[in-house]
Amino acid sequence: MKIPETTAVRAFLEEGHVKRAEEIAAFAAREIASRPEPRDDAAARVEAKALLGRLGAQGAFDPIRSLDARACCVVREALAAASPLADAVFALQGLGTLPILFAGDPALRERWVDAAIQGRAMAAFAMTEREAGSDVASMTTTARRDGDHYVVTGTKTLISNAGIADFYTVFASTDPAAKGKGISCFVVPADTPGLTFLGAQVLSAPHPLGEIEFRDCRVPAGNRLGEEGRGMAIGLQTLDRMRATVGAAACGMAARALAEAFAHARARKQFGKPLAEFQLIQEKLARMATDLTAARLLVYRAAWEADRGAERVTLEAAMAKAYATEAAQRIVDDAVQILGGSGALATHPVDRLYRSVRALRIYEGTTEIQHLVIAGQLLAREGSGA
Repeated sequence: MKIPETTAVRAFLEEGHVKRAEEIAAFAAREIASRPEPRDDAAARVEAKALLGRLGAQGAFDPIRSLDARACCVVREALAAASPLADAVFALQGLGTLPILFAGDPALRERWVDAAIQGRAMAAFAMTEREAGSDVASMTTTARRDGDHYVVTGTKTLISNAGIADFYTVFASTDPAAKGKGISCFVVPADTPGLTFLGAQVLSAPHPLGEIEFRDCRVPAGNRLGEEGRGMAIGLQTLDRMRATVGAAACGMAARALAEAFAHARARKQFGKPLAEFQLIQEKLARMATDLTAARLLVYRAAWEADRGAERVTLEAAMAKAYATEAAQRIVDDAVQILGGSGALATHPVDRLYRSVRALRIYEGTTEIQHLVIAGQLLAREGSGA
């Protein structure tokens, strides 16, 4: 099975996207899929850095700079099918770099964007706190103006690439009384005095995650992205842009699981015939394939809208992310069921997918939050008569 499979979504793609899909799929199969899964968190951090360089050399990050949403989707779909860790590396380069592209001055873009796109600098997106996950406005990290600098104080948790990033895109309150309207965004180099990696937070699937602390961390005022109080808008714009690509990653994991399930169902014999001849197995395969096709259509519809010039694709991206990640969870679970005991072995690709796919339903906005966003968008449209 070709991953990514562009036939179902061809109407949303241009020739360049189809070509990129073929090239990135070949690259992922040749250079990424065969790499062994890191044995522990320390190894995952080393592997993430190695993948950063390989992806940069291949040009995989180029669609981030060109703001080509559909190209980002085909890249993430292929990478997620081959290696969820490689997909995570791509995702963080996007999350950490897009705010600079959206609101950074030329000096910040020159300093960080080129290095990130070429795979010479690893990015991180530091928004989440212990008491401020979906409720971003509740963050307690502050940035106090002091002459030509801001003094940043606070702790961020569940930060991907914490401890290995070269720079962090950080959200902090410059006006706590204003809540969400008082949040600003900053680029903070990893070697800034006062910035400390507190330690790793280990997931069941290889993924560099951890906590960082800012203790009277002095950040040049020129490192602020946009005006004071625009941080929330910059963050939401970034998440809005990346959300459909999370759905694409989910599709990649689901496609790989479906391919493994098909191969096993054809090869594995029970009671004198292949599993694929049993109607219960056929029913699972049919449902899995239908779910995957529906997810891809929602994902690439959202990306197509973004590439057409829509300022926001909040509704489309929320639908794509919610449906694709939930569908992927079902598809991967069904794949484990079809493979039986072998699918639960830690050495099998489907088990790695099973451990990796779960996080997609949480990060960049849980499924429940996406449903609230969808309902809010629909109610607003109904109220405006649009």
